[in-house]
Amino acid sequence: MGAGRRLPIVIFGARVRPDGTPSRTLRLRVEAAASFARDCENPLLIPTGGPRDGLPSEARVMAGLLRELGVADGDIMPEETARDTLDSVLACSRLLRAIGHDGPVAVASSAYHLPRCMVLMALARWRVVRVPPPRHPAARSVPRRWFWRLREGAALPWDVLLMLVRRARATSPHD
Repeated sequence: MGAGRRLPIVIFGARVRPDGTPSRTLRLRVEAAASFARDCENPLLIPTGGPRDGLPSEARVMAGLLRELGVADGDIMPEETARDTLDSVLACSRLLRAIGHDGPVAVASSAYHLPRCMVLMALARWRVVRVPPPRHPAARSVPRRWFWRLREGAALPWDVLLMLVRRARATSPHD
């Protein structure tokens, strides 16, 4: 990227523990994004994910982790409204367009979740850059890993359908 242009790195959230601390999955995603950002000329990290069950937002918890990892406040722009993956794509797209960004967007998540995030960001009309996922799997046990893979297998076509419907509505002429 040229000087002055920022590379947004969207970090997709994961549930916060009941005590308000980051889950292992959340921590691993943030560490992968921060590592990627260190090699970028002018990164803008966008942790996304809203609050649930009276807990702090996923985005706020991730922003705290980023600061602990040495990321400057000016390089962090939390998005605290999204309730799920598709919501994060839509909210981050609005945020990026509002600040005038029209370049590529890097996407950070766990290996099992990354394909859905990348497809949805591409359907939102962004050039997508893949952030290498964490080296460690999000789930430690094999059955849990398969649970998340199967869940993503079902969620991907559903979210793609929802995104395509949104795009069709946005481009159709209104009566």
